[in-house]
Amino acid sequence: MTGEPRSMQRRTIRSPPSSAEGQCVRIDSLLEDDEQRSLARDALEGLRRPRKQMPSKHFYDSRGSALFDQICELPEYYPTRAEREILSTHAVEIAKLTHAAELVELGAGTAAKTRALLRALDDQGALRRYVPIDVTSAVVEDCAVALSSEFPRLTVHGVICDFERHLRHLPASGSKPRLLALLGGTIGNFTPAGRVRLLREISAMLAPGDHLLLGTDLVKDPCVLEAAYNDSAGVTAEFNRNLLHVMNSALDGNFDPASFDHVAVFDEQEEWIEMRLRSKRKQTVSLGALELSVHFEEGEEMRTEISAKFTRRRVESELESAGLAIVRWFTDGEGMFALTLARPAT
Repeated sequence: MTGEPRSMQRRTIRSPPSSAEGQCVRIDSLLEDDEQRSLARDALEGLRRPRKQMPSKHFYDSRGSALFDQICELPEYYPTRAEREILSTHAVEIAKLTHAAELVELGAGTAAKTRALLRALDDQGALRRYVPIDVTSAVVEDCAVALSSEFPRLTVHGVICDFERHLRHLPASGSKPRLLALLGGTIGNFTPAGRVRLLREISAMLAPGDHLLLGTDLVKDPCVLEAAYNDSAGVTAEFNRNLLHVMNSALDGNFDPASFDHVAVFDEQEEWIEMRLRSKRKQTVSLGALELSVHFEEGEEMRTEISAKFTRRRVESELESAGLAIVRWFTDGEGMFALTLARPAT
């Protein structure tokens, strides 16, 4: 063990012996009981604000992850299709530019889109290790097992953690060079100050020869944006309300999810989508684990997510502030989404 705080000590939950081909699957957890404490801290802070809010990372228990997978296949939700198109078209070029022996993916989920990149890196012969990082244990475990079957020569080291808090505790680089991926527009869930802070932490992890692959949703017609977060099947609404299920389960809450409407609107000044939950009536909710009562007026809203949209100039500026320089800028055919390959600035 290192000198990490107790709540951040690594707990290996799966570490089978290497196979005859040298393959190994290892899964570590950095959460332990810290996950519930994080939710409790965020609830105590966010629900007592004049304008209530909760971080979107708390959507993602097993149910929330499954709902998000459904969202990614909805006709209105273009980001996944657009990013998948970019990766399918440019994965080989990215592999040749990076020569990555290790791929670290923050917020990996099921690694559905990443497979094209893994195949391209594997075909090049340099790839040795994949490190999927996600906050949901079942997602990391399932992803690691599936990929170890698909890529027999690959070592998979899954990490269950909140990368916003645990980035400096990630495994040391096993092979060089390293490609760190933050896909899906996840960077847009942070405020501008939070984005720069996270990008600076990522930049500090990258050695000369390493790269960052960053996914960003692009500014476009607000009608297209709002439709992507207000699907006709109501899956995004259920995903939004899943935050209430999470708080009920983890914090002994009595939220009635049916008493909250899903709201998603584009803020033209900030250039981001805001998802909110709007109380249908005057109500008081208790969170027994926190000994906290939270009052909602009829029509009062709680912000549950921001999803910032970008221009190339904004991406370049924020990367530059973090000490990173653009190597390549890739977009899908319709210019809906972008992947930026960046490296430490010299």
